[in-house]
Amino acid sequence: MAESSLAIKPVPALDVVSEKDNVPERPESQGSNPHGILGSDIDIPLDEQVEADLNVTEEDLIEAKEFADALTLDEVRSMMQKALAIHEHDPNFPYSIIDRIKLFLGNEAIFKDPEKHSVLIEEMKLEAALITTNSPYSEVRAVVDNHDDETLPCGTLRAWVIGMGFAVVLAFINQFFSIRQPAITVQANVAQLLAYPVGKMCEKMLPDKGFTLFGTRHTLNPGPFSKKEHMLITIMANASWNTPYTANIIWVQYLPMYFNQPYAGQFGYQIVIALSTNFIGYGLAGILRRFLVYPSYCVWPASLVTIAMNGAFHSDKNAPAPSPFGRIFTISRLKFFAVTFAAMFFYFWFPNYLFQALSVFSWMTWIAPDNVILTAVTGFNNGMGINPFPTWDWNTMLFDATDPLMIPFFSTLNKFVGGCLACIVVAAFWFTNTYYTGYLPINSNRTYDNRGNLYNVSRAVDVEGLFSPNAYESYSFPFLTAANLVVYIFFFAIYPATLVYAYLYHRHEIYMGLKNLWSSFSNRREVRPGRYQDVHSRLMAKYKEVPDWWYAIVLISSIALGCAGIAGWDTDTTPGVVFFGLALCVVFVVPTGIIKAMTGVEVILNVLAEFIGGCWVEGNALAMNFFKTYGYVTCTHALWFSNDLKLGHYAKIPPRQTFMAQMLGTLISTFVCIGVLNFQMREIDNVCTPEASNRMFCPGINTFFTSSIIWGTVGPVKVFGSGGMYTWLLVGFPIGVITPIIMYYVSKKVKKPWMRQMHPVAMFYGALMWAPYNLGYIWPAVPIAWVSWVYLKRRYLAFWSKYNFVLSAAFSSAIALSAIIIFFALQWPGIGVHWWGNDVVSQGCENKNCVLFQLAEGEYFGPRIGEFD
Repeated sequence: MAESSLAIKPVPALDVVSEKDNVPERPESQGSNPHGILGSDIDIPLDEQVEADLNVTEEDLIEAKEFADALTLDEVRSMMQKALAIHEHDPNFPYSIIDRIKLFLGNEAIFKDPEKHSVLIEEMKLEAALITTNSPYSEVRAVVDNHDDETLPCGTLRAWVIGMGFAVVLAFINQFFSIRQPAITVQANVAQLLAYPVGKMCEKMLPDKGFTLFGTRHTLNPGPFSKKEHMLITIMANASWNTPYTANIIWVQYLPMYFNQPYAGQFGYQIVIALSTNFIGYGLAGILRRFLVYPSYCVWPASLVTIAMNGAFHSDKNAPAPSPFGRIFTISRLKFFAVTFAAMFFYFWFPNYLFQALSVFSWMTWIAPDNVILTAVTGFNNGMGINPFPTWDWNTMLFDATDPLMIPFFSTLNKFVGGCLACIVVAAFWFTNTYYTGYLPINSNRTYDNRGNLYNVSRAVDVEGLFSPNAYESYSFPFLTAANLVVYIFFFAIYPATLVYAYLYHRHEIYMGLKNLWSSFSNRREVRPGRYQDVHSRLMAKYKEVPDWWYAIVLISSIALGCAGIAGWDTDTTPGVVFFGLALCVVFVVPTGIIKAMTGVEVILNVLAEFIGGCWVEGNALAMNFFKTYGYVTCTHALWFSNDLKLGHYAKIPPRQTFMAQMLGTLISTFVCIGVLNFQMREIDNVCTPEASNRMFCPGINTFFTSSIIWGTVGPVKVFGSGGMYTWLLVGFPIGVITPIIMYYVSKKVKKPWMRQMHPVAMFYGALMWAPYNLGYIWPAVPIAWVSWVYLKRRYLAFWSKYNFVLSAAFSSAIALSAIIIFFALQWPGIGVHWWGNDVVSQGCENKNCVLFQLAEGEYFGPRIGEFD
């Protein structure tokens, strides 16, 4: 099939970043090289040096040379000025190149007498060409094609039918098993994997019959199943696998052991608030795509694995790649995917079912299972997880989308550093019994009373579920564990740190997005994605854009549905919570979106929304739940949908078809999930109780209810306000403001590559991994990420580019499919394997929560009863 050519011409602007690890600066010569960059006395050829600095393959370099020859010196100067403005503080962009761009721009002699500086000029031209004709990111170049074939079928009848089928299946499975302990979740990568054989089967079996509409023929079989059809199905699955967040509200409203409000069982109420929260993020994602989708520095690392998996099935390229094993690898990506998929599929049976000690490898606690201190320090289940070999389970390292093959090394390392800092504070709190934490488990996300038992919220409320001061004062203050306290400190720190960091490091990009947003309102032509001059935006400019008013209609409709659902039923909540969620999202969506797009770290707003909502409607748990829902979901969904828009951008899917895939997938998913929810509430006996069949115990719903009572009924004022037990934890807010400022100015003084790799938001995010997780979940990803992103990427770029993201896709999808089969075939019927390798993971303090200090009979800790109002 013919491949369309890429029109190459000089461009006046540059909008790029490079997400690469730094490499050693090139050696400076002492003789005829006055600039210390390149000279005739250096043995390293220019092409090879540029390959090393920009992490490009020889094939990428050849394609860029033609473009470089056409550039004028003034054009290169303009492009480098814009590149410096964007990348000077970019931790992903090579430090050595930033230095040479500064040297190039700061030496006027170069522009007055260019003949004497031809080598440096040639290098700058080549670098400008590389980041213009292709993505500046080696990881993007590895899996995303910088050409487009407009003749490939995309929104075909079979693609829409297959996509809708997977939307129904994923929504059904995920909603049904969302209340099981443990839950089972089927993500979009499974649909992407299965869509290929389904699509190929349709290609061979369906007849070429159809109809013509508006001059376009639609047929059941338009020919070979294309990579664009495959990606459109994947985007639809991506939009449909998440269950509506409002299901949590409905559960705690409807069930008699919670708030016992029967009207929550009405389908009309359920579907209105579910549609509102599920679609409200679309409007913002579409309007803000100029900030989070079009710019090339918004890489969205998670999308690269999806693209790599798609490419493995549809690419016929198979260039040989030198490997670290001393031989040339010629295996195709598809065969490599199949082999590694099979290997992980069978291996995962061991840590997940047959030999679970491989997953929870607390080998040091096996020496003395009942030793409280040993377990507190090294324990995987109930400790801090300080263990050089805590797990041999790949899935454990993916617990928070921390795939070491997908996320840049600097991001993984920063999160680990943050986790270590938090570990020190956790240990200090617990061993010194600060805030009575020594009477509680060291690392738990539960809330406890003054006798060390789980907090019984029913003893602090009246029969209507509202706060009762007398009952509260006669019961207990809600106590948090050491790890949970530290998590709240860093939650309070990460929110101001996100805003300050975004201003200091990304104000240029934000300003550029604002200019383009203003242009769209002014109906100026340069709003087209072609204004962004990276290659993928130029290719996408050929397709019709989605009008902003489409997204505006979605946003306005979602707001109207939310207001109708809250005002039309007896929720005791003001419709203003919808606008509160929008306001909170408007403040945070661009900073958090840029950070996630560049680092893979997502700052979620749930705690901030709880904090603000709890202060606003103290004593009203249901109202706080709506505050939390709109404050958290609006921004989170906007980021999820932005990631899907970037997938379509990379895959060159017409934007209007991407829009329809997202809308249709979400609509189907919402109705299916609400239908399943009603079945669960009415047909499962004793649901959400310990007596429920098939382990439908609702652990997430129980946590949601407890959180709603603590933050809504008791309220943050009593916990964190003046005179509260945990007032000093608010020190996190000034820490979050000061830390990015200090690091920003220190980086200006300390001109070292490692200093540019320090990311305060990623560090704070790493500290949030605690309670109930620990270092055992974070540390194993660090050496693997180093091998992938530093060792292999620097020394075997072609090998890394060809196989890294394919390996990540193979492992993730194999684990998902293996887990599904194990669950339905063995765990669901209750078939278990009982032997030492499975039983050792739950012995002693790794099975029960051990504490540092024991209470005498009849004693309790903390403020005296009646003295903690």
